[in-house]
Amino acid sequence: MSDDDGDDAAGQRREAIVLDFLPHGRTEDDRPQYQKQALAYALGIDEFDLYELVVGDGADVNIGDHVDVYDSDLAERVNEVEYDDLSSGAQSELDYAVEDLVYAKEDRFVDFYNDAQPITLRLHQLNLLPGIGKKLRNTILDERERQPFDSFEDLEARISGLHDPADILVERILEELKEEDLKYRTFVRHDEQ
Repeated sequence: MSDDDGDDAAGQRREAIVLDFLPHGRTEDDRPQYQKQALAYALGIDEFDLYELVVGDGADVNIGDHVDVYDSDLAERVNEVEYDDLSSGAQSELDYAVEDLVYAKEDRFVDFYNDAQPITLRLHQLNLLPGIGKKLRNTILDERERQPFDSFEDLEARISGLHDPADILVERILEELKEEDLKYRTFVRHDEQ
């Protein structure tokens, strides 16, 4: 697995946000305490990958930290996981982390509204977003044709009926993270296992 900003343990970076840190391992792990390893759960910043990190001794990890998941000083082992594999704390924190990322990378997500394309003759990427039907989609397409959107505020001001365009994206990203059997994915990469 590789991309421009992160790769594998071969020496490149993959930035993620720590969702939960379990310094004493999983509670359901029946092994003696001295055999349990510290774990952290993290959300990849670019592709919304979910990770379980076996944290090395002495690593300083806190919820909300931005980390390189392949930093050998942090993690002894990295596993990509699904939503259901996350700890309950990580599942709770996920909503806030996705929301923070969407607002922090506003240009990227506003560009989605500017660049979204048809998927099939009858389905458009914009229609995958919660609450966007044919009429609202057509209004967005017409308005972006006149002038590209430059912020979430601009989107909301120019598109009557589009309330909180950032939250709509957050809702879709969370749906893609939580649902394994979605036919179409726009934001979250999903590998078949």
